[in-house]
Amino acid sequence: MEHIQSEQQFNEIKANETAVFLFSADWCPDCRVIEPILPRIEVDFPTFTFYYVDRDKFIDVCAAHDIFGIPSFLVYANGKEVDRFVSKDRKTEEEIVAFLTKAEAAID
Repeated sequence: MEHIQSEQQFNEIKANETAVFLFSADWCPDCRVIEPILPRIEVDFPTFTFYYVDRDKFIDVCAAHDIFGIPSFLVYANGKEVDRFVSKDRKTEEEIVAFLTKAEAAID
């Protein structure tokens, strides 16, 4: 999963790709819990390109997109938000897969 390096990169990806943004932080224990399953989820959903957005480095991006809890997911396609899974709660693999399945269906 590629890490976003700048707000400009985030905006370019958002405008031009079918992407899933994972908002996370190194200190977040609930984020660490889902880390081992993310590579498999990326393989299972080839429709999307997955990006890691460090909440601490991009707090303005988080605020602009109403991301006030982590881990959170934001899906963009064709320059528009398709879906979001945003909360401060721990996410299970089943919840993430269900969310991405729904988001994938929304862009087909």
